[in-house]
Amino acid sequence: MEGMNDEEMFYDLYCEEEEDLQSSACSACKDDSQRTEEAPCSHVKTTAYTIRSELMSQHLDTPAGEVESYMVINCKEKETVPTATDVSSPTHRPEEEINPQVPEEMQDETFAEPPHTETDLERLLKDLGLEQYYREKLSLSKILEIDEKTINDEPVKCNSNITWYFLKKLMMVNVTARNAKCTSVGEPNCSDISETMELNFDELLGSLNTDDRLNPLDIITALFLCSDGFVQQEMTLKMSMCQFSVPLLLPNCEPTQCTLMLWAMRDIVKKYRPQHLLKSKGFIEERIVHSQLPMVSFVRLGECSLSKSEILNKLLSSSQQCHDTFVHHNMECGDSPRKISNGLTEITWYLPCGNQNMDIFVEPVAIANLHGDIASFETQFSFLCQTSAAVFVFFDNLDSGCELLMNENHKAQIFLVGNHQNKNFSFSTLKEVATKLRLTNNNIIIKTKQKNDADFVKCLRESVSNVVGNSVRKMSVEQMADVAHELGILVDEDSPECQAGKQKADAITEVIQDILKYKEDQLPLQGEIWKELTFLEKEEFRLRKIGSENIEQYKSDLQVKKEQLRKKQNSYDMSAAMTCFIGAISSSRTERCYFLKWMRMNLDNLSCRKLSGLRELYKEKCKGSENKEEIKEIDRQLSNGSLGTEHFFREMGQIYEASVSLPETDPYRKQLQHLPKLCAQLLLDGFPLELVDGDASNIPLRWVSDVLSQLNDLVSPKNKIMVATVLGVQSTGKSTLLNTMFGVQFAVSSGRCTRGAFMLLIKVNEDVKKDLSCDFIVIIDTEGLKSPELAQLDNSHEHDNELATLVVGLSDITIINIAMENSTEMKDILQIVVHAFLRMKEVGKKPKCQFVHQNVSDVSAHEKNLRDRKLLLQQLNEMTQAAAKMEKKEENKSFTDVMKYNPDTGNCYVPGLWNGNPPMAPVNAGYSEAVYELKKNILHLLGESEASAYKILEFREWMKSLWNAVKHENFIFSFRNSLVADAYMRLCTEFNKWEWEFKKEMYTWVTKAETRISNFGTVAAKSGLSDMTQLLTQLKSEAVSVLSEWETKLLDNLKEYFKQTEGHVYLVERYREDFANSAKSLRRELENSVINQLTAAADIRRGMKELDEIKRNHTTVIEKAVCELIDECRKKKVEMTETELDKEFDKMWSETLNKLSFSEQKSINVFSSVSHCLWTNLSHKGSRACELLSEKKLEDCGMTPFKYTQKWYNKLKKEPLWKFWSEEPAKAVQQMADSIISTCKELIGKKMDRKSNFHETYIQEILHIIDERLNSANVNIDIDFEVSLKQHICGFAARDFQKMHDDFIEENDPYRCLMSNKEKFRTDFKDVFSKRDQCQKKAAEFTEQCLKPAVENFVNRSLGPDIVDEMLRQEQFSTRMSFQYSLLLDLLSKNDFSKYLDYIHSYEDYVKSWIFDQTVEHFSNGVTTLQFEDRHLQSSINSIKDAIKKTEIKNVGHLKTFVEEICKELGDKLVISQDALNGFLFLNNVDVEPFAHSLTVCLNEMEDALKEEFKEKDLRMKLENLHLKPQNVLFTRVIGCGKLCPFCAVPCEAGGKEHSEHFASLHRSQGFGTCRWDKTGKLATEICTSLVVSDSRFNCGYSGGFHPFKTYREIFPDWKITPDGSFQASDYWKYVIAKYNNEFAKEFDAKPADIPEAWKQITESQAKASLQESFNTK
Repeated sequence: MEGMNDEEMFYDLYCEEEEDLQSSACSACKDDSQRTEEAPCSHVKTTAYTIRSELMSQHLDTPAGEVESYMVINCKEKETVPTATDVSSPTHRPEEEINPQVPEEMQDETFAEPPHTETDLERLLKDLGLEQYYREKLSLSKILEIDEKTINDEPVKCNSNITWYFLKKLMMVNVTARNAKCTSVGEPNCSDISETMELNFDELLGSLNTDDRLNPLDIITALFLCSDGFVQQEMTLKMSMCQFSVPLLLPNCEPTQCTLMLWAMRDIVKKYRPQHLLKSKGFIEERIVHSQLPMVSFVRLGECSLSKSEILNKLLSSSQQCHDTFVHHNMECGDSPRKISNGLTEITWYLPCGNQNMDIFVEPVAIANLHGDIASFETQFSFLCQTSAAVFVFFDNLDSGCELLMNENHKAQIFLVGNHQNKNFSFSTLKEVATKLRLTNNNIIIKTKQKNDADFVKCLRESVSNVVGNSVRKMSVEQMADVAHELGILVDEDSPECQAGKQKADAITEVIQDILKYKEDQLPLQGEIWKELTFLEKEEFRLRKIGSENIEQYKSDLQVKKEQLRKKQNSYDMSAAMTCFIGAISSSRTERCYFLKWMRMNLDNLSCRKLSGLRELYKEKCKGSENKEEIKEIDRQLSNGSLGTEHFFREMGQIYEASVSLPETDPYRKQLQHLPKLCAQLLLDGFPLELVDGDASNIPLRWVSDVLSQLNDLVSPKNKIMVATVLGVQSTGKSTLLNTMFGVQFAVSSGRCTRGAFMLLIKVNEDVKKDLSCDFIVIIDTEGLKSPELAQLDNSHEHDNELATLVVGLSDITIINIAMENSTEMKDILQIVVHAFLRMKEVGKKPKCQFVHQNVSDVSAHEKNLRDRKLLLQQLNEMTQAAAKMEKKEENKSFTDVMKYNPDTGNCYVPGLWNGNPPMAPVNAGYSEAVYELKKNILHLLGESEASAYKILEFREWMKSLWNAVKHENFIFSFRNSLVADAYMRLCTEFNKWEWEFKKEMYTWVTKAETRISNFGTVAAKSGLSDMTQLLTQLKSEAVSVLSEWETKLLDNLKEYFKQTEGHVYLVERYREDFANSAKSLRRELENSVINQLTAAADIRRGMKELDEIKRNHTTVIEKAVCELIDECRKKKVEMTETELDKEFDKMWSETLNKLSFSEQKSINVFSSVSHCLWTNLSHKGSRACELLSEKKLEDCGMTPFKYTQKWYNKLKKEPLWKFWSEEPAKAVQQMADSIISTCKELIGKKMDRKSNFHETYIQEILHIIDERLNSANVNIDIDFEVSLKQHICGFAARDFQKMHDDFIEENDPYRCLMSNKEKFRTDFKDVFSKRDQCQKKAAEFTEQCLKPAVENFVNRSLGPDIVDEMLRQEQFSTRMSFQYSLLLDLLSKNDFSKYLDYIHSYEDYVKSWIFDQTVEHFSNGVTTLQFEDRHLQSSINSIKDAIKKTEIKNVGHLKTFVEEICKELGDKLVISQDALNGFLFLNNVDVEPFAHSLTVCLNEMEDALKEEFKEKDLRMKLENLHLKPQNVLFTRVIGCGKLCPFCAVPCEAGGKEHSEHFASLHRSQGFGTCRWDKTGKLATEICTSLVVSDSRFNCGYSGGFHPFKTYREIFPDWKITPDGSFQASDYWKYVIAKYNNEFAKEFDAKPADIPEAWKQITESQAKASLQESFNTK
């Protein structure tokens, strides 16, 4: 084959070689030089072959004047021998193949059966990579899935990719789809050409190797054979849109069999205007298979030199623009030999547009074209003759086959079309045949030299026009099925599944007469009941019609009405139609799909007829002005007159939703539990799911949620989705855009504009999952904004806003479809869209957007529209400012503040859809290509999205939250979402971990620093510094360094956290700054605390150092005196009794003390120091504060309990924001003051427990706490109140600190210390005098007096953080929300009114107590503190033993040096008392080695003793005495900023300390805050989450009277009170107040509240469920 030149054509024949071909010289050639191995000669002596006659049905075409060529194959050895016959005259038609002529040498040979070989079909399918799909048919989901080929522009490199290239183009309705070829086959080598500089005529005359290229008809045939009915139908529809001919009769694997493609053509709907509708401007819209049209068929008999298909294209096209409807020889790859498509009969339609100057035929006509010789395809020819009005037979020679034309059963007119220029053309034969057929001149068309192509086509047109104009023979494709059955032709619709689906669909639809009445009778649940339910649902959130009613009672009444409507829905028996419908979709997958297709087509047909009639009636009535009421009724019918499968699914959803309101055990409910799974399966099969009911403007949340849940179960774990949505004005081609982009089929037919929103699922192939990071792409199609049908309604703008907000919120990318011709509507839609994007930005969602400008076809559109893009951005900025003002978010000044948008890359220009004038215009290739580029860009944007893909269940929760928020008037402040809550909870949990690590690190560091300070100036001091000031400066510098390092670490952690793609962190991006500020604030707070602690410790140590020096000097004097006494007693050389020794010692002691001078330790006046701090603190508060401070001495303050007096109340009353009901504000302020006092007392107690000296920083810390608490109070504090409170607290603090200071002075008095050691010194004196072995005693003394206290202190300081660590592992302490949930759940389980009272009245005290109890309970149940204590005990013992070993190695000779070295080794870890150490070293001269051994033994004994002490010590006492009290750390963690809701006083739960917005998950009734109605004195039941969406008002004293709750943020800008997401959200507190109504009333001295009836029905389990919903726990 490589040796053949470009003019030769090849074909494979099945044959057997009878005689081996010998390599010999050709007789036609003079010598061997004319033949080479590379290029054998063209004159071949052909020996005898046997060829199967029945395999010769494939034909070869050879253009006129060219060499007729074919290829003979040696079937045994696969050798090929080129053969050719020289043809000097134009006898062969260029487009159709002809039978190869068998050489004369072969004619007398005997034919034999060859061995089994691959058929052409098998070989082609293998070549195309379609073998598997011949058995398991291609499905729509397979060809629509997003894969690498979908977004890859690489040329086709092998035949196996050609089909996918064709399908990709066809699904996007690209008219270049048939130009599919493999670039590696037959392409010239460019590099070779560039290198060849010489002239080479052989190369110039060379041609492509057409044998290896695939004919488009073969590709189409192969695909139809390998596809299921739904793919065939989709391909046919798209081919029709491209104005390609579509298969009418598809050849099967056997040449004699074919199939009528009736089902495949069912979905083609055409609109056209025939001549009789010209005046009325009416049109016909119907399925093409139903159209009664004359069909004109074109066939070939024998050889023909005219290209039939090319002539047909010219016949159907205008002279200005020729479109290749049929594949012909001169198309790309059209000259490639056909392998399986002979016998293929294609059909197309010419449909007039109603313009006589443009229409080629004024009446519609079907054109059929049979590929191949009718002699080989008699069945197909017979079919055409019986179904056509006329058959045009193309021929060159009528010598044979005339019997075919003589068949009496043929009903069509016969037209003969010949080419006089062909050498085989015979007039005599033509005349003979024409006579037999009784043909006239009108029936014979001859192409002569005098007729050019235009004239010839004109003659054909005239003939066809005559046939169409005069024919009474019209037949629809549907009717052709009967003819097909008679002829034994298969019909694709005859499959059992298709017929079963049809019967079930017909059973439902054939009874429909009046659509409106049918919907009322058979689909009753989605009518007025559903619309009323929708109203009630929205009213429950908006409270627009509440009037003066009690809010909670009103909401309760709404709930009762909803329940009644659901009962009404349940009272209906399931209609016959719905019974049939549900039964049908419960059948097998294939049958179900056929059923739904039939349903959709049947219903579309019905709606189309109904709407067509109504439009005509509307037109008539509009002529008269007196028909206004009738016109209005017709208008209503036009709006409600459509009926589609979505209405049946909607009814199914309502049936399901109604059943869910029944008890779980109800048999009816159980019967319907499978419905969501059915619908989920349909989603996977490619059918859309209605998200938003466009008629009721509502989402059936339970139904859609359960469908998505089932979908998740079906696909898990591959359940990640990305969402793309289109928004735009109605009828601007949104659905068409999505259909073209993704190959899907959203409804686009006339009169069936999309209502609501529908979602469709497209699978993502494994090869692109790594780029898109999802398993499916969800496409959402929406109804048009600014819909004329809705424009007359008052709430149309609201409806558009709701829809836009929902779909933008659901989307990862939103396509904004703009038709450039309507700027007013464009402004309207931009305003709606900007509102939606602004709302999403504020709730944490960051969808991307792409603006699509339709009907812009200029190649320079992008450059020319630069000004337009700037104008668009300007408009977007204006809309943003307007929307921001409406949404109370005026910090957004431009569109780019709302979202990332680049005017250059964020706009796409798409030319018009049609290339010409419909209905005969194909889809514009430019449109398809522009949409393809848009698709690639969208997928690219999705791939690089910062946001992680939703899991299906997350998408479900997001949808529910969005819709609930949309139902409120103020979306941004009403948005409450579990995904956001989850993301926020995770952020809080992580930040809390980092915060505690920071605090713990600083606590550990401070402990070590304090140890160094405590050991400064002692033998244990490691630092070489001699000045405390230097050490303090060094430690402060280290502290700042460590603090900076950890602050940076926290901020880096935060930064890295927000880089994650998982966990939806982008939803909480707006909180990033709050947490960063909290990290910085934490650093400042810790820095102040650390510096204060270091300063206090250093100052205290300075004082102690002086005392230690005095005590050490005194001990030295005493020791010297004792040594002298021992020497004196020993000199007496008499044995002295114990009494005598005591007497001598007492004498010495008295004499020595008299010699020592004991200066009295000065006690400072703590009151004076505290008073100075207080004056400093209040100095900036003005003269009134100074005046108040001067009026009362601090010593007189804090003596009696603090009382909030009426004098202050009268002043405060004018300032704070009291509510609109009477209450007890004085009591609330008193509680606040009591809480502050309690906190301060706790801090004072903590300081006193340390038994340290007083330091000014202590009182500064107390004043700081008071300031913080007063600043976070919900009232503006009067200066009188503040001064009085601070004086009171500083008064008792000074008193306590004075006592602590005095005790410290007394404890460390040198005289007292010396006297306390007298008896120890006496014992040591006696031991030394008696020369007793002191080694063991001194080791025990050193262990007991020096080491044990130090070890106990170390364990005490280390145990607190361990307990905190353990408690933080418990879920309830992970975040403030978790804590609140656990606390309230515990209250519910205890069922104790007094506990609720404590919780409400003394929240902080209750929380502290609860945390303490939880800690005790946790460490009493299996987990004990012993393991922590043992660890730290072991750590310290090991440190001491290591110190002993290190000191032993140094070989120090003196015990004092030995002990001092040990202390120095332990200087960073343990604080050893200097008093104890001095006492131990008194008269201590034991040997080092035995002492070290004894010390080790004593250490082991001490370890055992301490373990026993730890075991026996009470846990509560242990927790109370810890240096770091875990309960206090946990309390600080969960109490947060301390802010309370201004209306119901629930605590803020926001994470971090520096958050800019306060919120709480669960608010409660005002009655819990002792609110009551003025007139009745009854406790109030209103909940602030309801009030903030009502028209109620609250009394706002200092800002001027009453203020609407709806605008509460004007008064409380830092509080966000999110309305309840459902009626059940506040069930917890409703349950509590309903249960303890009388008790609360009695306690609050009020009358019991009027409890709504619905509240009384709430059970404990429902209250618990409410908690779980509010706090988003599973």
